[in-house]
Amino acid sequence: MSEYIVGPMNNLLWGNGQLLIYVLLFAGVWFSVKLRFIQLRNFTYMFKLLRQDGKSDPRGISSFQALCTGLSARVGTGNLAGVAMAISLGGSGAVFWMWVIALLGMATGFAESVLGQLYKVRDSHQEFRGGPAYYIRSGLNNKWLAVLFSLCLFLGYGASFSAMQANTIAEALNNTFAISTSISGLVIAAVAGVIVLGGFKRIARFAELVVPWMGLAFVATAVIIATMNITDIPTLVIDIVMSAFGLTEASAGALGAAIKSGIQRGMYSNEAGAGSVPHAAAGAAPKPNHPVAQGYIQMLGVFLDTIVLCSCTALVVLLAGVGPTGEMAGIGVTQYAMSVHFGEYGDDFIAAAITLFAFTSVVANYAYAESNLHFFHLDNKWGKGGYTLIYLCMVVWGANASLKEAWNLADMSLGLMTLVNIYAIVQLTPTIVNLMHDYADKKRAGGAMEFRCSEVKIQGQVADNVWKN
Repeated sequence: MSEYIVGPMNNLLWGNGQLLIYVLLFAGVWFSVKLRFIQLRNFTYMFKLLRQDGKSDPRGISSFQALCTGLSARVGTGNLAGVAMAISLGGSGAVFWMWVIALLGMATGFAESVLGQLYKVRDSHQEFRGGPAYYIRSGLNNKWLAVLFSLCLFLGYGASFSAMQANTIAEALNNTFAISTSISGLVIAAVAGVIVLGGFKRIARFAELVVPWMGLAFVATAVIIATMNITDIPTLVIDIVMSAFGLTEASAGALGAAIKSGIQRGMYSNEAGAGSVPHAAAGAAPKPNHPVAQGYIQMLGVFLDTIVLCSCTALVVLLAGVGPTGEMAGIGVTQYAMSVHFGEYGDDFIAAAITLFAFTSVVANYAYAESNLHFFHLDNKWGKGGYTLIYLCMVVWGANASLKEAWNLADMSLGLMTLVNIYAIVQLTPTIVNLMHDYADKKRAGGAMEFRCSEVKIQGQVADNVWKN
């Protein structure tokens, strides 16, 4: 399959065709302009809104839980193994292009998360469900495209992404503690099964408890390393910027690799535009009760994931003297870099960190794909049981697969999802812009921030059992 399907498809999406690079850059610039660079204009407001968090509906999750759930999917191998991979293939300049795609992606993430909130529905348990399949069907009235996205989502988040995360955990544990990848795969599948069978709310609670602390611990470690090497930081930053444009001797022939690797791994890390995070955004019952509020929250998630956490990994790797090799190298590079700074304790720390980072992604990936069972009317015992079995089998397979197999399948799935989702959200741009203006007008007026369908011109139709006004 890899030779006849995955390879040619990835060559079109990420290789010689570089289709996804152009699509992602277009989407980021498109929404930045259409939303008047909302990621810069209202940067501090993202944090302010999170402090006002609360539940407006007991059957939903809070904005903070939605942020943590989104981060638990984002914060994983992309932050530790993916950054190392980008540097090994594209050099330090790849880090700059990760920053660029993150800043542009913040606007794209805002757009898709607003739509996830607007077109959400209630399932048979009266819990919120939503995502691209829902806003494609309800907003664009295009059922076949919604079905296509859902199939891509199941291939990605229901199968290949969790396999890739399990692969990185197993590799890290094998490198550090010589634990068999077969044993790691079975343990990961067993623990993940206990959590995911509790449903979306248990997954959200798990993310709320784990994600903030693991993120803070990793940032604190990077700050310590930066402090230990404070005199090298200015030179490092200059090298990143110069290498990004091929202006150093070492990077002169690697400009294309830097751009490609930085955008590809940055996009994989923050997932802006892929259509994944709208599932977490749809599950939230935010205050204020307006779709735009969740757009701001998830826009913050893109910033925290790539600008903060990926930069921390880049700092750790580059300050250890690791440079481009031209070969795909993953978590082993990050482990080596940390051992340079802290000896064998650094290696142990990264093994523990990647286990937590990637495991939270394994769990959140399940939630995203499971949300689409409702779309196919399969959110029953048999539908969930069949999907869960496939998901757990892929976790076990991924732990024992080769690095290249796992990542190539994940890259193809992510690319297909992104193409469908970007097309949909660009078509729904008028609705996104109208919602932004409605929210801004109410914010300036200082009155109630509640969303009312009758006050905003939207495309398609929203669910009557969610927005009844």
